[in-house]
Amino acid sequence: MTSIRINGKAATTEAATLLELARELALPERGVALAIDGRLARREEWDGTALREGSEVIIVKAAYGG
Repeated sequence: MTSIRINGKAATTEAATLLELARELALPERGVALAIDGRLARREEWDGTALREGSEVIIVKAAYGG
């Protein structure tokens, strides 16, 4: 288990990469952006972006309307 923060809240995960975390959290395949340690990660990079102890992950979901 790895201790990380997701949107400012403490969390633990068995995921080793952003892609595994997205799957673990059942995030939708579209309309979601992830940032790790202050850097936006492109979806193509999720599988190669490792989670480390203390990583800060921000999840942003698109909202429609105005």
